[in-house]
Amino acid sequence: MPAPHLPLPPTDRVRSPLTGWTRAHWEALADRQLTALLPYATPGFAQYRLPGRASWSGVVSDGLEGFARTFLLASFRIAGAGGSDGTDSAAVSHLIERYTQGLTTGTDRDSAEAWPELTDCSQQMVEAASIALGLHETRPWIWDRLDARVQERVVDWFSGFVGARTWDNNWRLFQVVSEQFLASVGAPYNQGDIDAGLDRIEDWYVGDGWYTDGDGRNFDYYIGWAMHLYPLLWARMTGPDADGGRGAVYRDRLTQFLTTYPQFFGADGAPVHQGRSLTYRIAATVPVWLGALADCTPLAPGLTRRLASGAARHFAERGVPDERGLLPLGWYDTFLPATQPYSGPASPYWASKGFLGLLLPADHPVWTDRELPLPVEQSTQYTALPAPGWLLHGTPHDGVVRLINHGSDHNPPDGPASDDPHYAKFAYSTATAPESAPHAWARAVDNHIALLSADGTPSRRRRIHPLTCEGRRASSRHDVQLPDLDGEFPVESTSVLHGPWELRVHRVRAPEGVTVREGGYAVADVVRPHSEQGPCWALTRTESGLTSAVTALYGWDEETGVAREVEANAYGPHSATPYLRAVRHPGGESVHVTLVVLTRDVVHPWALRESITCAHEDDGRVTVTFPDDETVTV
Repeated sequence: MPAPHLPLPPTDRVRSPLTGWTRAHWEALADRQLTALLPYATPGFAQYRLPGRASWSGVVSDGLEGFARTFLLASFRIAGAGGSDGTDSAAVSHLIERYTQGLTTGTDRDSAEAWPELTDCSQQMVEAASIALGLHETRPWIWDRLDARVQERVVDWFSGFVGARTWDNNWRLFQVVSEQFLASVGAPYNQGDIDAGLDRIEDWYVGDGWYTDGDGRNFDYYIGWAMHLYPLLWARMTGPDADGGRGAVYRDRLTQFLTTYPQFFGADGAPVHQGRSLTYRIAATVPVWLGALADCTPLAPGLTRRLASGAARHFAERGVPDERGLLPLGWYDTFLPATQPYSGPASPYWASKGFLGLLLPADHPVWTDRELPLPVEQSTQYTALPAPGWLLHGTPHDGVVRLINHGSDHNPPDGPASDDPHYAKFAYSTATAPESAPHAWARAVDNHIALLSADGTPSRRRRIHPLTCEGRRASSRHDVQLPDLDGEFPVESTSVLHGPWELRVHRVRAPEGVTVREGGYAVADVVRPHSEQGPCWALTRTESGLTSAVTALYGWDEETGVAREVEANAYGPHSATPYLRAVRHPGGESVHVTLVVLTRDVVHPWALRESITCAHEDDGRVTVTFPDDETVTV
């Protein structure tokens, strides 16, 4: 589906010179998605059983998910329009009727569409939180008008949360908001559950507005669309006089978080492609809307709308929602390797959170002020985020933002660690995705340095130990295990940003005879990317001109390559990654220095290699001098 095409009055053309989107576009997008659900509703509207791969929770749970997540969207649309007494009264009245009927049917235990009861750590807990928030925001038009017997049934269903056990991560907050809803309607609840959930997230706050989602180093978009969202919506439910001062703390943390958050978005509106549940797409805009709603944003109103509308338009122009008006499981079209086993056909509708801005009145400055450019549209951006161990790197000439990862691995603090491709790579960007299909994961070429065993099995970057992150530099260590050798072999890596380039320096301890390999970014397209390679360099380029290149500066052989994959990448069916190799390692320590490039410019890697000097000193230091005569030492 293309972006909604609405006639723009002259005043709106002035207000939205960058995206062309107004509040009317957001309302039209919401209405189209909500209307497209109707063919998949059960007779009593308690479930929406959408087409697509089922989750591990089963069809009934997936049907509840379809109701709950789209009810959240409907609630923002209803409340933002002032209910049936406001604008768009006919469309909004229909939504009120549909979701009221669904509540009535779903909480009737004798109904064939009855919702599964809330039990410990059940998927229903996730969906109950969306229903609780939706009921709170639409209270005058839905809850207050429900028959008393239906209200009792709704309360009875939510009561399964009281005293129950959730997973020890963002799920604690589902219990918080659901029991706060019970409190708000005078139903039995457990204040201890609410306090315990809010106390628990304090253990995960790491500073500068950042949380980890549960124990470990779990940094991704859940920080915005869960760890900030639910506490502030809880405070909205309680009111400022009853939040015990927590609301002020949450607002201050979101202010800090938003200070650098716009740096995650490219000039084309795309968010950096990193982390799990990426099929939620425009839910990545939640924190900027939330900052405006909670009156704690450091961002100008015009920047808030430009960021959010740019992201929505980015996906709309790339077929999301699809020709049916539905949100498929994937990034643009259906791509299951970018999802998780818990993702069902209605999971993408957590994108509903991205419509939070509809709760802001139409005359709010976020909707009326002139759009302002994103940071990447104004100048080259170098942003160090020590809490997650990330560098953000944006370049205005091509609008691409890159995330250099020296801190997030999504591994438990104890127990076995994995190398999830959405967390373990050295870099991510707004223009690329990691190679995430199983056959590509087995090769693990893109944005990874590997020791290759005798049969070609690559080592993995599992637990990441961050070392430094400041200015334009970050470093980390990870330990390598090989299937046919005992012991661990440490790899210490440093990234330094310079202009449009990333310099990577690796100190590797390896056994004799293995091959060391490093890959750049994987680029993907609907047609096979073009590739070139020569002594100590390789590149691959899409038809649109997006180029990934690697250039050997020290410690590599002249032999290079390009690894091609099919149906492995969320950005297109054909993908390719340039890589470097050093064969027959002598054993012990070695140093490898690589120049990594992702750009929409023309790249000449051989010229870069000729114009950059690199020296490895006896004391272990690496000194690199760039063409502009800037010298860096690692």
